[in-house]
Amino acid sequence: MKKRDPDLLLFHAPLLRQGMTTPSAMRDVLYALAPATGASLWFFGISAALVLGSCIAGAVLAEWLFANKETRGESLRDASGVLTGLLLGLTLPPGLPLWMAFLGGFVGIALGKVIWGGLGHNLFNPALLGRAFLLATFPIAMTTWVPSTGGEFFAIYPGNLALPFMQAQLDGMSAATPLGLLKFEQVVTPLSDLAFGKTSGSLGETSGLLLLLGGIYLWLRRDLDWRIPVSILLTVIVFSACLGLFDAERFPTPLFSVFSGGLLLGAIYMATDPVTSPVTPRGAWIFGIGVGVLVILIRVFGGLPEGVMYAILLMNAATPLIDRYTQPRVFGRGVESQ
Repeated sequence: MKKRDPDLLLFHAPLLRQGMTTPSAMRDVLYALAPATGASLWFFGISAALVLGSCIAGAVLAEWLFANKETRGESLRDASGVLTGLLLGLTLPPGLPLWMAFLGGFVGIALGKVIWGGLGHNLFNPALLGRAFLLATFPIAMTTWVPSTGGEFFAIYPGNLALPFMQAQLDGMSAATPLGLLKFEQVVTPLSDLAFGKTSGSLGETSGLLLLLGGIYLWLRRDLDWRIPVSILLTVIVFSACLGLFDAERFPTPLFSVFSGGLLLGAIYMATDPVTSPVTPRGAWIFGIGVGVLVILIRVFGGLPEGVMYAILLMNAATPLIDRYTQPRVFGRGVESQ
C-alpha cells in the first residue's frame, strides 16, 4: 500500500512560494543570467568563458569535497555551486588569471557556505564573499581592467594564462571602468554605452538592459522578492538626485548610478538571495534602502569607485537583526506577551 503524502512539508530556505524547489529556483536564476552571460562572451571572447568556467569548477569542486557521502549527489544536483561560480565570475575582470578565478570559486563555497552548515544556513552571499577574498588577497589583479576583444572571440588576454603567484604582462592593454573614469578623471560615460555594454569592467557589467530583462523573468517566475531590488534602485536614484542638486558636475546622475558598475547585477541577483536577506516585507525595504545608501556613500565619498559588494555584505550581516525587529505580531498575542 502506497504511503499517503503528508499534508504539510517543511523545508529550509531558499523557498519563496509553495511548490518551489531549490533546484528549480537555481535553474531559473541561471536562465535569467544567460543573456548577460552571452553578452560577456560577445564582448570579451573566450577569456570570459575561461574565467567563468574556472569559477564554476572551483565552486563545484568545493561542493563535492565538503559534502557528506550521503548528500553529495543532492548537493551537486541543486546547482547552487554552479550558480555561485557563475555569479562570482560575472563580478571578475576578464583578464584575471584563471587560477585566481578557480580559487575564488573554491573559497566562496568553502567559507561562504560549507563552514556555516551548508545551503540555507550561510550569513553572507557566497559569491560576494569569494570576490571579497580575491580583492583582499590580489588587489592589483582584481582592479586591472582590459578593453573588449573587438569581436575576436578566440583572443585570450595574457593575464588569464599567468602561473600561480606569478605576474602576467599586460602588453599595454588596460582600461578604466566608467565609475573609475568619473571618480578619478571626471569623465562621464554615455548612458547608451552603459546600457548596451560598450565599456570596460567586470564580466557582469556588460549590459544593464539584459540584466533588467533577466530580473523581469525572475519576477514573473516569483523567484525573488521585488521589494529588495526596487528599494535599492529607488534609494540610489533618490540619493543621486539629491547630491546632484548640490553639484551636478561632481556627482553622478541617477541613471548613471543605476547602470554603471555592478549595481544591477548585485541588486537583482545577489541582494535578493533568500538565505542572506530578510524574510519580512518591512525588513526587505529596510535591507534594500540600507544597500542603496551604502552604495552611494562608498562610491562618492569612499576611496573605491565601486561599493556594491561591501554594501550587500554589510547588510547581510545586519539581516538577523532586521528579521528580529520586523517580525509581525503573533496572531492572538498582545505586544506585552511577545
